[in-house]
Amino acid sequence: MEHSSFMGQDEGVMNTNDDASECKKSAVFRGYYRDEYISYFVKNPDRKAPEINRGYYARVKGVEMCIERFLKKTGDKCQFINLGCGFDTLFFRLRDAGHAIQNFVEVDFPSVTSRKCYQIKRNKSLLEKIHSEDDEVRLSSTDLHAGNYHIVGVDLRNIDELANKLQQSEIDFAVPTIFLAECVLVYIEPQNSSNLLTWIASNFKSAVFVNYEQVNMNDRFGEVMLQNLRSRGCSLAGVEACLTLDTQVARFLSSNWTGARAWDMVKVYNSIPAQERQRIEKLEMLDEGELLVQLFQHYCIAIAWLGELFQDVDECFKIVERRLSSIKLNAPN
Repeated sequence: MEHSSFMGQDEGVMNTNDDASECKKSAVFRGYYRDEYISYFVKNPDRKAPEINRGYYARVKGVEMCIERFLKKTGDKCQFINLGCGFDTLFFRLRDAGHAIQNFVEVDFPSVTSRKCYQIKRNKSLLEKIHSEDDEVRLSSTDLHAGNYHIVGVDLRNIDELANKLQQSEIDFAVPTIFLAECVLVYIEPQNSSNLLTWIASNFKSAVFVNYEQVNMNDRFGEVMLQNLRSRGCSLAGVEACLTLDTQVARFLSSNWTGARAWDMVKVYNSIPAQERQRIEKLEMLDEGELLVQLFQHYCIAIAWLGELFQDVDECFKIVERRLSSIKLNAPN
């Protein structure tokens, strides 16, 4: 595969990391959730609309609920592989929560990981979080290896290079592993994402894949989203898997995963405990609750699993089915 043919698209995709990081920082600044580390990577973003802040809160909280369920089953004897990690701070937040994960690997384009490595190298407080007396920190321009924490620059379409980078990161294929991907597969051509998912299924004995990205992209609202992304240089090469919740599931089943389920973000949001929803709904008033519903209908979380580990996947989101019209997404008066 000639990497040069993808360069224009790749640049647009890499820019989405900055957008997502700024949105997360905005939600943190407004008090939706705590993240003491995002400020090391994002300085002073513009204030985002309430719908965006609440949408990113739901995104972070939904993925967090999946992670909590995974850790409840495995304890810390597990591995995390964060695909398209960007400036995500999950490793640091898990460490502060008292988790000593066996191995944690972050993967992204080399131009993204180089920026992340640079920020970690220049911030003593971040270095202290990854460094111990027993482990030295090994840094290159794009990669970082420090005990159980690794950042590696690699194109996910290049399976051989990915396998090599994971080997350098001391990944154990027999240890339960959770893969995280937030708006990553949608930017990868179907054959390449299928190759990636099939390779994972062929090499890991026990694994879970948590995938957050677009869904219901075949209606008018989805078409407008596509047009907006394309105008910013992001051609959603993998959008055919984002047409429905069923296509999201089928992507994994056709790549030899044991099972998969998917939920739109309306249902994920409703699975957040009522007291917590009420707290964040008081932070900002929504001008148009309908817009938030539409946004939530066009994003989803899909979970796939290998082996027996996550067959009770429904426990991630203990969802009470409700009529859509009764969902109260507006802030209370």
